[in-house]
Amino acid sequence: MTQDQLKALVGRAAVDFVPAGAIVGVGTGSTVNHFIDALAQHRDRIAGAVSSSDASSARLRAHGITVLEAGAVERLPVYVDGADEIDHRGCMIKGGGAALTREKIVADLAERFVCIADESKLVQVLGRYPLPVEVIPMAVAQVTRRFAALGGTATLREGVRTDNGQPLLDVRGLAITDPLAMETEVNQWPGVVTVGIFARHRASVCLLGTPQGVRRLDF
Repeated sequence: MTQDQLKALVGRAAVDFVPAGAIVGVGTGSTVNHFIDALAQHRDRIAGAVSSSDASSARLRAHGITVLEAGAVERLPVYVDGADEIDHRGCMIKGGGAALTREKIVADLAERFVCIADESKLVQVLGRYPLPVEVIPMAVAQVTRRFAALGGTATLREGVRTDNGQPLLDVRGLAITDPLAMETEVNQWPGVVTVGIFARHRASVCLLGTPQGVRRLDF
């Protein structure tokens, strides 16, 4: 099976985690696009969606699914999103699609985070994938120096701004053995909007696409 077929497999499987009548949290990215397409076939049994990006909101609306603002809801039963990496504790690196801050906001509303990914995203230690960090422009050089002190090389993602209008740094060369501690530290640095480590908002369930079918991991 191709990587895209594996993504489609878990996208369809994630629909089973959406309760009838629910407002569902929807993430961002190519795997989530498959989930949105599968969800559209059941749109009459959901109340709507809260989305983490403009791109996902547009795709949901194109399928006739009502999109609500995050401020309009107090809780979501489930948030479905992909990951750039996920470890065996459910901690993730996210932000390859530049939506990490809004993804954390929607994830914080959810009682359950269902991660959907192909099996290549499962790792022993986070950090092989560049770590995205959303920053305000004034802090780019300062945050870059802080990562250098930790052994990481931060580079500006050229030509990219988040939906919040901010630049992104991608940090290479890190081995993130304690995701919660690093997330907590980096989020305290002045000028950091958020770091793409999802340890406080780690996955509850991961659906991995494999040639043998969907592999479920519970955390």
